[in-house]
Amino acid sequence: MLALGKDGVIVNIGRGALIDEKELNEPHVPKQLFSLDNVVLSPHAAVLTSESIHRTYEIAAGNLEAFFSNKPLLTPLLDI
Repeated sequence: MLALGKDGVIVNIGRGALIDEKELNEPHVPKQLFSLDNVVLSPHAAVLTSESIHRTYEIAAGNLEAFFSNKPLLTPLLDI
């Protein structure tokens, strides 16, 4: 945070230890951040939409159908 300076910007779209959790620990965000005009806070809800859940079910069902029909999967795993 100090390296960013007062004009720095953080867009935290990741998970894990990218941000010092002592400073930003969702859902226990320090109260001081709520009063700052250069801070935008939102809950973690990136994938929780009815459309994304429905699509996940469609892909899972399609992969199961393909697997048991000896057809290529819709979302094959890559050998790395």
